[in-house]
Amino acid sequence: MEHLLGEGWKVQPAGGATGEAYIAQQGEQTVFLKRNSSPFLAVLSAEGIVPKLLWTKRLENGDVVTAQRWAQGRELKAFEMKESRVAALLAKIHGSSELLDMFKRIGNEPLTPYVFVENLRRRLQKNLIENDIIELGMNYLVEQLEHVLYEHVVVCHCDINHNNWILDEEERLYLIDWDGATVSDPALDLGLLLYSYVPEESWDDWLKQYGLALGDSIQERMHWYVVAQSISSLLWHFERRQYEQVEQLKDYIKSLLVNRL
Repeated sequence: MEHLLGEGWKVQPAGGATGEAYIAQQGEQTVFLKRNSSPFLAVLSAEGIVPKLLWTKRLENGDVVTAQRWAQGRELKAFEMKESRVAALLAKIHGSSELLDMFKRIGNEPLTPYVFVENLRRRLQKNLIENDIIELGMNYLVEQLEHVLYEHVVVCHCDINHNNWILDEEERLYLIDWDGATVSDPALDLGLLLYSYVPEESWDDWLKQYGLALGDSIQERMHWYVVAQSISSLLWHFERRQYEQVEQLKDYIKSLLVNRL
């Protein structure tokens, strides 16, 4: 990475699952470098959703390296996810026609409930997993398919964990790590956020800040996607032999299904 920046830059790994991110420093200058980042990073930067994109360079092997302004700040705390600025930024993301157009132009098909279920089935078969709780969850997903279809798709981040929300020194809020983004029902993001961070009695108020009324449709769709994402997360941990997390997710899925079947 040093040869891309010139002399005097110190580059070190930034951590993360892919090992493709770096922090480069020269004096008081700091930039965030990433290899093969999201192809719509320029749109995210232009809309102020991620820190400013400085440049993009293609390497001889075809890899693309991007450099962004380093957002000197901190990750949001879990309790801060209830705040109106989180709802406002997520509404901006979901409402962006530029993001949606860009995502469709690069050939991504919407992640519909049918596609989600089929993907889960393939992963379950691949890992030869048979479990009563997972079977109950899959049965619920299939039985509710017709009730959770939704035509108004948006770009969903798909990993709105509080660690991906960055507040810089000037109180600007960003949502980073877009590698897993997809086009889908906004309930995919909303369900994960509300179930993880917002007490149920406050959902109505939070959704009003987002710009949506709480009703039966959004509640059913959010619940469906939380069950689907929980099974997907369980499989992710199973594939990495993280069996303690697998057991925790089984208990969580069971709690989600109580009084639903």
